[in-house]
Formats: sequence, C-alpha cells, structure tokens
Amino acid sequence: MKENMNNKFDELTKSLAQSVTRRAALKKFGVGIAGMALACFGLAIKTGAQTGCLPNGWACKSNNDCCSGKCSGHGKFGLHFKDCQ
Repeated sequence: MKENMNNKFDELTKSLAQSVTRRAALKKFGVGIAGMALACFGLAIKTGAQTGCLPNGWACKSNNDCCSGKCSGHGKFGLHFKDCQ
C-alpha cells in the first residue's frame, strides 16, 4: 500500500515538473475561470429558487419577485430597468 502511494506521488511530481505551453496554460486557466463563473451563477439561481425570491441587484418584474419586497427601476440610455433593492 505504501509503495503504491509513493508511486502515485512520484507520478504527480513528474507531471507537475513537465513544461506546459503558454497556450495550454491559458486554455486551462480560461476553462477554470469559466467553470467558477458558471458555478457561482448556478448557485445563485439555486439559492433564489429555494427561497422563491430574488436577492438584491437581480432583475425583477414586480415587488413580489424580490426577497426585500422592493423592485424599483431606473432609466439608463433611454431604457427602463428594474432590479431588487
């Protein structure tokens, strides 16, 4: 068992020591960032779905949509936006 663990550790250190191209590193970094963004977005939606209301800053249509009970709008560039306050 101990030899097996040592072998796995040796394989890990060898793989970390290998050089990686800049393109491959940036691709992995981009995939990681995209994964974190999707995870955060999914968790925020899941939280809103569990409580049945939207947190502050999220787009809303009526006061009933917001956890705070306040959906207010503001004009920007001639458009009308509403979000939970």
